[in-house]
Amino acid sequence: MSTSATVERIDLRAGELGLGELRLVHAGPVRLVLSSTDLARIEASSAFVDRIVARGDAVYGINTGFGLLAQTRIPDDQLELLQRNLLLSHAAGVGDHLADEIVRLVLVLKINALARGHSGVSRRLVDALIALVDHEVYPLIPAQGSVGASGDLAPLAHLSLALLGLGEVRIAGRIVPAAEGLHRAGLEPLRLRAKEGLALINGTQVSTALALSALFGIEAVFAAAVVAGAMSVDALKGSDAPFDARIHAARGQPGQIAVAAEYRRLLAGSAIRASHVNCERVQDPYSFRCQPQVMGACLDLIRHAATTLATEANAVTDNPLLFVDGAEALSGGNFHAEPVAFAADTLALAIAEIGSLSERRIAVLVDPKMSGLPPFLVEHSGVNSGFMIAQVTAAALVAENKTIASPCSVDSIPTSANQEDHVSMATHAARRLGRMHDNAAAVIGIELLAAAQGIDFHRPARSSIALERVHGELRARVPFYAADRYFSPDIRAAQSWVLKGGLLAMAGAILPSTRLP
Repeated sequence: MSTSATVERIDLRAGELGLGELRLVHAGPVRLVLSSTDLARIEASSAFVDRIVARGDAVYGINTGFGLLAQTRIPDDQLELLQRNLLLSHAAGVGDHLADEIVRLVLVLKINALARGHSGVSRRLVDALIALVDHEVYPLIPAQGSVGASGDLAPLAHLSLALLGLGEVRIAGRIVPAAEGLHRAGLEPLRLRAKEGLALINGTQVSTALALSALFGIEAVFAAAVVAGAMSVDALKGSDAPFDARIHAARGQPGQIAVAAEYRRLLAGSAIRASHVNCERVQDPYSFRCQPQVMGACLDLIRHAATTLATEANAVTDNPLLFVDGAEALSGGNFHAEPVAFAADTLALAIAEIGSLSERRIAVLVDPKMSGLPPFLVEHSGVNSGFMIAQVTAAALVAENKTIASPCSVDSIPTSANQEDHVSMATHAARRLGRMHDNAAAVIGIELLAAAQGIDFHRPARSSIALERVHGELRARVPFYAADRYFSPDIRAAQSWVLKGGLLAMAGAILPSTRLP
């Protein structure tokens, strides 16, 4: 991989995309270059489809109908119409359009899958998809309409219509007709060959892209929550004994061990901690003392989900699959997105708990009986309400996330006249994660503000070098809360800092897409 002035170049080897590369795709424009091996596989697979058509063999999706209509044989002179009609009829999505970073991920995932050489598409089609990525032409894809099997049919049909010059695309934030987008990318509308339409719309790329986007956002929230939790320990004048490595080694949970080490590192050298080393408090509340146990369990879930999504990002998930070496076309069910649905539900559990634990620490800090700090973290409380309603906002967001976290994967509604009688619901399972990590980021932002306020009340004692750096960066965005003021902009500033990954560098080494090699 090499870097130009503003755009990352990714030398793609199909089936080998790593989470770091996927994070780059999500972060901004990229340029793709396929290997010669991938190009050879694409051409061999496309030639195999030509041989099937020439022999007159009946193969699902190549010269038959779809779904319940799979027994209907399609004449050779209608094969192009079959594929075109497939895209037109399946482009039935509704709702808001997916963001450009999601669409860019979808395009790259689809290219990656097709280049594996099991889908039977032509090099011309893959080159067209690459041109859309390279020229930053992003098809408009309605977010709703997929049940996560047989693949993300509706959203991928909307993406694919752009190749025919139909529908709309977004270029630099401007919505234009797809034909104009093709012109910008140096393309003419495509005429689809046998199987190409089905290969385009069959697959889990939309669900996977949504889940990956959420993973990257959740990693930013997780890192910020670890930092905020460490700051809250100092704000409370809490103990660092619960982070002792021996405690966590005795249990053996890997995430717990890794997270405890982060708390030790962040708190090391704190003068605030040294100022109360002989205090009478025996134990801190669970939301402080059990941070490694809860956040470590969340980290384990995030890592497991990341492994699933990294595998799925490199998977071939259309149907049927062509195996050129054995001259076979096999129908299966790789389009069923159950792994993605489970990963998304797992991430939902993690993000709900991250926010829940943070809110409990906020509640402790604002309570003078628990924290020893001024009521609601403001001087002259009574005339000033301070953080009173900020904690209520955090509680509301946590309650909302608890509701949204209910698993989607346990639901199934049969579709396509009961031919597709069990589906994954992966797409909205993944899509709801964006709302959840936005909510959690606001909660963590409120905790950062509360913890910084608590640390300010302990002056002249200072926290650790690492946490004082965070405190300084936060205060550059939001000043000390000396008296009541319009509070919402403060929370938005802190939330934005979290969402933009402002604290990833402080605890990102243990996360799956950012950890050091």
